[in-house]
Amino acid sequence: MKQKVYFKTFGCRTNLYDSQVMMGALKDYDITEDENEADVVVVNSCTVTNGADSHVRSYISQVEKNGGAKIFLTGCGAHTKGEKLLEQGRVSGVFGQSEKLKIDEMLKREEPFYELGDLNYIDEAVVDDFIGKSRAFIKIQEGCDFRCSYCIIPSVRGDARSMPESRILEQITKLAGNGFGEFILTGTNVGSYGQKTDSSIASLMKRISQIRGVRRIRLGSVEPVQMSDEFKEILSEPWLEKHLHIALQHTSPQMLKYMNRRNIYKKDRELFELLAEKGFAIGTDFITGHPGESQELWAEAMRNAKDLPLTHLHAFTYSKRDGTPAATMKPEVSGNIAKERLHELETLVVSKNLEFRKSFSGELDVLVESEKDGLFVGYDQHFNKIIIESDEDLVGNWINITKYDAREDANYARV
Repeated sequence: MKQKVYFKTFGCRTNLYDSQVMMGALKDYDITEDENEADVVVVNSCTVTNGADSHVRSYISQVEKNGGAKIFLTGCGAHTKGEKLLEQGRVSGVFGQSEKLKIDEMLKREEPFYELGDLNYIDEAVVDDFIGKSRAFIKIQEGCDFRCSYCIIPSVRGDARSMPESRILEQITKLAGNGFGEFILTGTNVGSYGQKTDSSIASLMKRISQIRGVRRIRLGSVEPVQMSDEFKEILSEPWLEKHLHIALQHTSPQMLKYMNRRNIYKKDRELFELLAEKGFAIGTDFITGHPGESQELWAEAMRNAKDLPLTHLHAFTYSKRDGTPAATMKPEVSGNIAKERLHELETLVVSKNLEFRKSFSGELDVLVESEKDGLFVGYDQHFNKIIIESDEDLVGNWINITKYDAREDANYARV
């Protein structure tokens, strides 16, 4: 009888993809979605903030408390916390992202090991199914050439490199043939796709759209400077989700300089206004409490944020990462002030999102992803959640909704 493996994934969509690759490569073990029956737990970790590290350590403590399961660590946290966790005897082995196709070999090892592998690897895996998912995540690139002052990710994911276009198209063709209609293109810095291979993110998306069965294409986060004229030409395509996540990180010009960012607020605003005119919901990343963020600069940032047509937000307080330029910057901002600013920004964007949903009068094109307590949950073309009552099983179906109630937490409908 095969041992059972449970995969616990933290962090970004890239990690979700990597976990699916490991599941697909697993031959000598059975996968379980119930961690309580697992003989082995693989923790695919995130290290983007101190909070992310804490969540990983807390989870490992929980598994240890339950007892029995061997624990292996991979993901970004393998590079920053793996060696210490191994020395403490809290994990049986640590391996880098480049080693994930060797998952069987890794889990069979009896002696503790620490193998981070190659930071310049190119993923060769082709995933033709996603366990427990209605939409498919496609990793198109790895690594980042940006050197933002606060970010540790380039040191744990390496420089930007793109997956071969032929392999991406092969994977999507297989997944579309297996019934997947929505594809989320993900990576460390998605908009950099093709920069060293004479291609581009827009060119890749056009080719993907021609594959039979592809209904909607979504992007992970892209940088404002990556929204090229070629990209702007596809904004009216029906297959492009009417939601784009554009990573600003801040809206104060001075703070953008402190952060060593490449975007310029004036141009950011022009871009956001263009997208809003074309009917897009727009999300962004934002960091509060970065060193140097005075009350004056924060007030400026909030004035600018109020002017932007924002509908979604992925924001967090600044987290010092050893080895990054920001770790030694002064003056520091207290954690409590950073949290207050985060809450202020979140409250603003929640109200903007509700306003956007109430003002939209068109039809919602919804992919239903899950069911809980008799209610079905899906996301529309603007990446807004909708909760649906129905007497039929809707999971995995595409439905069009014209009548719904826009509430603060989500849209609600009965079909």
